Amino acid sequence: MALDDFDPDAPASGDGLFGLPHTEDQAAVVVIPVPFEATASYRRGTRNAPNAILSASKQVDLHDLETGEPWRAGIAIQSEDPRFSEWNDLAAADALALIAEGGVDPSHSEQVAQAERVDAVMEKMNQLVYEKTAAVLKKGKIPAILGGDHSVPFGAIRAAAEKYPGLGILHVDAHADLRKAYEGFTWSHASILYNVRTRIPGLGHTVQVGIRDVGQQERQFSEEDLELTTWFHPLVAWELAGGETWLRLVNRMIAPLPDTVWVTFDIDGLDPTLCPSTGTPVPGGLSWNEALVLLNALAQSGRKIIGFDLNEVAPHPENEWDAIVGARLLYKLAGWAIHTR
Repeated sequence: MALDDFDPDAPASGDGLFGLPHTEDQAAVVVIPVPFEATASYRRGTRNAPNAILSASKQVDLHDLETGEPWRAGIAIQSEDPRFSEWNDLAAADALALIAEGGVDPSHSEQVAQAERVDAVMEKMNQLVYEKTAAVLKKGKIPAILGGDHSVPFGAIRAAAEKYPGLGILHVDAHADLRKAYEGFTWSHASILYNVRTRIPGLGHTVQVGIRDVGQQERQFSEEDLELTTWFHPLVAWELAGGETWLRLVNRMIAPLPDTVWVTFDIDGLDPTLCPSTGTPVPGGLSWNEALVLLNALAQSGRKIIGFDLNEVAPHPENEWDAIVGARLLYKLAGWAIHTR
């Protein structure tokens, strides 16, 4: 369908994300699907998120009450690269066996070797995500990574940090993801922010929001890293109960962020009623409207959202709710990123 003939109020048709007819060359936002969840440590299913969100996106109205008509700038999704699924299956064979045994025993040479094989596959995944993201950035477009579990955006953030020195990170999550390794895997989904903070040079400030499930060493890491601010959700709830407004809190949250920002969004940062099938749900979290105010305030602050990722959506085979919420959040993220161009 030609763009001139496209009716945004008509029922969605065609194969495009949100029913849009844009090619990658025509789009301001290019979504890179990464169906990878090898180290998922509890419930699985996030590898199915890109296809489920693509299907659910056809039910999203294109006129957005906050961002207007971001679809006009163009949003396109790349075809899934079969290497991601192949590598996921390869790594999961070892990862699932180790997870079932409670992780890696360092004195067990075969378990150590299994974990090393998983990490080696995940390094290939990281490199491919890096290359795909770098290519999107080179064209002057906004890259969006659609996982998969939360291990997948490392390569994308690395590519963005190379293009935008001093890049800030806004991290929405139930978990701090600051473990040096988890269950023996260096590239675990529970280690993504640790790897970002320690392996990507030249980053600016990182702000974490929604965090309510954290280990002692993670909390210590957060306190010692002067370029990392973690807003633990129980403290946020206490301030709200004491009369502080969410908007004032949000403005305090984003204050340390530099002018350019990458948003990494784990769906379990939301209240689990919005993502009941996610892999590691935690009570509490951001309401839908709180999440939207956070993104709105970030965009309205004058900062530029140069890219983002959305992870841990786990579609239920008999209930489309998780995919519906994921698709609408994806459109909001794309809309605000386009707004800040």
